[in-house]
Amino acid sequence: MTTAAAGILSLSYLLGSIPFSSLVARRRGVDVRQVGSGNVGATNVMRSAGTAAGLAAFALDFLKGMAASSLALRFSPEGPVPAMAALMSVLGHMYPVWLRFRGGKGVATGAGAVLPLAAVPTAAGLLAFAVVLAVTRYASVASITGTVALAALAFVLGYPGSVARAAAASGLLIIWKHRANLKRVAQGTESRIGTKGGGGA
Repeated sequence: MTTAAAGILSLSYLLGSIPFSSLVARRRGVDVRQVGSGNVGATNVMRSAGTAAGLAAFALDFLKGMAASSLALRFSPEGPVPAMAALMSVLGHMYPVWLRFRGGKGVATGAGAVLPLAAVPTAAGLLAFAVVLAVTRYASVASITGTVALAALAFVLGYPGSVARAAAASGLLIIWKHRANLKRVAQGTESRIGTKGGGGA
Protein backbone atom coordinates (compact mmCIF):
# COMPACT_ATOMS: atom_id res chain seq x y z
CA MET A 1 0.00 0.00 0.00
CA THR A 2 1.35 3.41 -0.92
CA THR A 3 1.75 6.26 1.53
CA ALA A 4 -0.97 8.19 -0.31
CA ALA A 5 -3.42 5.29 -0.03
CA ALA A 6 -2.65 4.87 3.67
CA GLY A 7 -3.28 8.59 4.16
CA ILE A 8 -6.62 8.40 2.35
CA LEU A 9 -7.74 5.45 4.47
CA SER A 10 -6.64 7.14 7.68
CA LEU A 11 -8.54 10.28 6.72
CA SER A 12 -11.60 8.16 5.89
CA TYR A 13 -11.50 6.60 9.36
CA LEU A 14 -11.20 10.03 10.98
CA LEU A 15 -14.09 11.41 8.92
CA GLY A 16 -16.23 8.44 9.90
CA SER A 17 -15.31 8.84 13.54
CA ILE A 18 -16.70 12.39 13.84
CA PRO A 19 -19.48 11.76 16.40
CA PHE A 20 -22.19 13.88 14.82
CA SER A 21 -24.99 12.06 16.64
CA SER A 22 -23.37 12.80 19.98
CA LEU A 23 -22.68 16.41 19.01
CA VAL A 24 -26.24 17.03 17.77
CA ALA A 25 -27.73 15.56 20.93
CA ARG A 26 -25.40 17.60 23.14
CA ARG A 27 -26.74 20.77 21.54
CA ARG A 28 -30.08 19.72 23.03
CA GLY A 29 -28.49 19.07 26.41
CA VAL A 30 -28.52 15.29 26.01
CA ASP A 31 -25.66 12.82 26.33
CA VAL A 32 -26.91 10.20 23.91
CA ARG A 33 -24.62 7.57 25.44
CA GLN A 34 -26.48 7.85 28.75
CA VAL A 35 -30.09 7.68 27.54
CA GLY A 36 -32.29 5.24 25.66
CA SER A 37 -30.26 2.42 24.16
CA GLY A 38 -26.99 4.30 24.73
CA ASN A 39 -26.24 3.95 21.03
CA VAL A 40 -24.49 6.86 19.31
CA GLY A 41 -26.79 6.90 16.30
CA ALA A 42 -29.66 8.76 14.70
CA THR A 43 -32.45 6.57 16.10
CA ASN A 44 -31.35 7.10 19.67
CA VAL A 45 -30.91 10.83 19.01
CA MET A 46 -34.45 10.95 17.64
CA ARG A 47 -35.73 9.15 20.71
CA SER A 48 -33.86 11.31 23.21
CA ALA A 49 -33.59 14.72 21.53
CA GLY A 50 -36.47 14.86 19.06
CA THR A 51 -37.25 14.08 15.44
CA ALA A 52 -35.44 17.09 13.98
CA ALA A 53 -32.27 16.25 15.87
CA GLY A 54 -32.48 12.62 14.78
CA LEU A 55 -32.90 13.56 11.13
CA ALA A 56 -29.97 16.00 11.40
CA ALA A 57 -27.80 13.28 12.91
CA PHE A 58 -28.77 10.85 10.15
CA ALA A 59 -27.99 13.41 7.43
CA LEU A 60 -24.62 14.34 8.92
CA ASP A 61 -23.61 10.71 9.40
CA PHE A 62 -24.66 9.99 5.81
CA LEU A 63 -22.66 12.96 4.50
CA LYS A 64 -19.47 12.06 6.34
CA GLY A 65 -19.53 8.61 4.76
CA MET A 66 -20.14 10.12 1.35
CA ALA A 67 -17.30 12.59 1.88
CA ALA A 68 -14.86 9.79 2.68
CA SER A 69 -15.47 7.75 -0.46
CA SER A 70 -15.84 10.85 -2.66
CA LEU A 71 -12.45 12.15 -1.56
CA ALA A 72 -10.93 8.73 -2.16
CA LEU A 73 -12.41 8.66 -5.67
CA ARG A 74 -10.95 12.09 -6.37
CA PHE A 75 -7.42 11.13 -5.39
CA SER A 76 -7.46 7.45 -6.34
CA PRO A 77 -10.18 6.84 -8.94
CA GLU A 78 -8.87 3.44 -10.00
CA GLY A 79 -8.46 0.36 -7.88
CA PRO A 80 -9.80 -0.68 -4.48
CA VAL A 81 -8.91 2.38 -2.41
CA PRO A 82 -12.34 4.13 -2.67
CA ALA A 83 -14.12 0.96 -1.57
CA MET A 84 -11.65 0.51 1.27
CA ALA A 85 -12.19 4.15 2.25
CA ALA A 86 -15.94 3.53 2.43
CA LEU A 87 -15.38 0.61 4.79
CA MET A 88 -12.94 2.63 6.89
CA SER A 89 -15.50 5.39 7.36
CA VAL A 90 -17.99 2.81 8.65
CA LEU A 91 -15.39 1.45 11.05
CA GLY A 92 -14.67 5.00 12.17
CA HIS A 93 -18.33 5.55 12.96
CA MET A 94 -18.64 2.27 14.82
CA TYR A 95 -15.35 2.61 16.71
CA PRO A 96 -14.54 6.33 16.97
CA VAL A 97 -11.29 7.24 18.65
CA TRP A 98 -12.94 10.35 20.11
CA LEU A 99 -15.50 8.30 22.08
CA ARG A 100 -13.16 5.57 23.30
CA PHE A 101 -14.22 3.39 20.34
CA ARG A 102 -17.85 3.32 21.44
CA GLY A 103 -19.81 4.46 18.40
CA GLY A 104 -22.96 3.80 16.45
CA LYS A 105 -24.16 1.02 14.18
CA GLY A 106 -23.04 2.44 10.85
CA VAL A 107 -26.27 2.43 8.84
CA ALA A 108 -26.35 6.06 7.68
CA THR A 109 -22.58 6.30 7.31
CA GLY A 110 -22.47 3.06 5.33
CA ALA A 111 -25.19 4.18 2.93
CA GLY A 112 -23.49 7.52 2.41
CA ALA A 113 -20.11 5.89 1.86
CA VAL A 114 -21.36 3.46 -0.78
CA LEU A 115 -23.51 6.01 -2.67
CA PRO A 116 -20.67 7.49 -4.80
CA LEU A 117 -19.47 3.97 -5.63
CA ALA A 118 -22.78 2.20 -6.29
CA ALA A 119 -25.66 4.64 -6.62
CA VAL A 120 -28.38 2.21 -7.74
CA PRO A 121 -27.85 -0.37 -4.97
CA THR A 122 -27.69 2.44 -2.40
CA ALA A 123 -30.95 3.97 -3.65
CA ALA A 124 -32.59 0.53 -3.55
CA GLY A 125 -31.28 -0.07 -0.05
CA LEU A 126 -32.63 3.24 1.18
CA LEU A 127 -36.00 2.47 -0.42
CA ALA A 128 -36.08 -0.94 1.24
CA PHE A 129 -35.21 0.72 4.56
CA ALA A 130 -38.05 3.23 4.18
CA VAL A 131 -40.64 0.63 3.19
CA VAL A 132 -39.78 -1.80 5.98
CA LEU A 133 -39.66 1.02 8.54
CA ALA A 134 -43.09 2.23 7.43
CA VAL A 135 -44.56 -1.27 7.63
CA THR A 136 -42.92 -2.60 10.80
CA ARG A 137 -41.75 0.56 12.60
CA TYR A 138 -38.67 -1.41 13.66
CA ALA A 139 -35.61 0.74 12.90
CA SER A 140 -33.36 -2.26 13.44
CA VAL A 141 -35.22 -4.53 11.01
CA ALA A 142 -35.39 -1.74 8.43
CA SER A 143 -31.68 -1.06 8.81
CA ILE A 144 -30.70 -4.69 8.29
CA THR A 145 -33.07 -5.11 5.35
CA GLY A 146 -31.73 -2.03 3.60
CA THR A 147 -28.14 -3.06 4.25
CA VAL A 148 -28.65 -6.58 2.89
CA ALA A 149 -30.48 -5.25 -0.18
CA LEU A 150 -27.65 -2.80 -0.92
CA ALA A 151 -24.92 -5.44 -0.61
CA ALA A 152 -26.82 -8.06 -2.62
CA LEU A 153 -27.51 -5.67 -5.48
CA ALA A 154 -23.89 -4.57 -5.60
CA PHE A 155 -23.02 -8.18 -6.46
CA VAL A 156 -26.02 -8.90 -8.69
CA LEU A 157 -25.61 -5.76 -10.79
CA GLY A 158 -21.95 -6.43 -11.41
CA TYR A 159 -20.28 -3.57 -9.58
CA PRO A 160 -16.50 -3.88 -9.12
CA GLY A 161 -15.52 -6.65 -6.76
CA SER A 162 -13.90 -4.26 -4.30
CA VAL A 163 -17.13 -2.26 -4.05
CA ALA A 164 -19.32 -5.33 -3.62
CA ARG A 165 -16.99 -6.78 -1.00
CA ALA A 166 -16.86 -3.49 0.92
CA ALA A 167 -20.67 -3.30 0.88
CA ALA A 168 -20.88 -6.89 2.11
CA ALA A 169 -18.29 -6.31 4.84
CA SER A 170 -20.11 -3.18 5.99
CA GLY A 171 -23.35 -5.13 5.96
CA LEU A 172 -21.94 -7.89 8.12
CA LEU A 173 -20.59 -5.36 10.60
CA ILE A 174 -23.96 -3.60 10.73
CA ILE A 175 -25.79 -6.89 11.32
CA TRP A 176 -23.30 -7.74 14.08
CA LYS A 177 -23.93 -4.37 15.69
CA HIS A 178 -27.67 -5.13 15.65
CA ARG A 179 -27.37 -8.56 17.25
CA ALA A 180 -29.03 -7.42 20.48
CA ASN A 181 -31.87 -5.86 18.49
CA LEU A 182 -32.40 -9.11 16.57
CA LYS A 183 -32.60 -11.00 19.84
CA ARG A 184 -35.25 -8.57 21.11
CA VAL A 185 -37.21 -8.88 17.86
CA ALA A 186 -37.23 -12.66 18.27
CA GLN A 187 -38.40 -12.26 21.87
CA GLY A 188 -41.05 -9.71 20.94
CA THR A 189 -39.51 -7.01 23.15
CA GLU A 190 -37.99 -4.75 20.51
CA SER A 191 -39.51 -1.27 20.67
CA ARG A 192 -40.93 0.46 17.61
CA ILE A 193 -40.53 3.94 16.19
CA GLY A 194 -43.36 6.10 17.44
CA THR A 195 -43.75 4.31 20.77
CA LYS A 196 -42.20 5.17 24.10
CA GLY A 197 -38.52 4.36 23.84
CA GLY A 198 -39.22 3.56 20.21
CA GLY A 199 -36.73 2.34 17.69
CA GLY A 200 -34.62 -0.05 19.63
CA ALA A 201 -31.42 0.96 17.85
